Amino acid sequence: MFDFGGVHISVLVNTVLRSSLVYLAILAALRIAGKRHVAQLSIVDFVLVLLVSNAVQNAMVGPDTSLAGGLVAAVTLIFVNLLLTRLVIRDERLGALLEGEPALLIRNGRILESHLAREGIRPAELQAAIREHGLSSEKECRVAILEIDGSISVVPFGVEVKGELHLPPLHRSHRRAGRRGNRPGQS
Repeated sequence: MFDFGGVHISVLVNTVLRSSLVYLAILAALRIAGKRHVAQLSIVDFVLVLLVSNAVQNAMVGPDTSLAGGLVAAVTLIFVNLLLTRLVIRDERLGALLEGEPALLIRNGRILESHLAREGIRPAELQAAIREHGLSSEKECRVAILEIDGSISVVPFGVEVKGELHLPPLHRSHRRAGRRGNRPGQS
């Protein structure tokens, strides 16, 4: 069989497979955890990233702690990332599955509490995002949207939006509430 710097090629193929599986497993776990964990890392999120990376290292390279094994694992992770990025660009449904979809957090000055809970956003985090956009409260927000990258976009009342403002769908429980005649500025 082939040798690569003293490392058997089958060991490197094993590293490619293990690294790919670990990448996909961590991607799935972070996707389940929600978008909140990818925006600005809190200290808790930072500790999680450090510990997960350390925890999966051996799962990727196994007993091969050689330079070749480490490089093969790194190149595999980069390749899988590039491949998934290109697939997500080509297929909207795959993008929605892997990256999620935007989530409406505020509509017409009202916080959608169930959406905050579902996305794992604390009211204090939403208030911080509102202040970052130069507003003092949710009552000044036409909409606030948790974007797929974990950031929160805020559109205040009175700001003209070029083109149509495409809002994420409302959760079922809020569709009924929206039909009661809530208009911008109403509380």
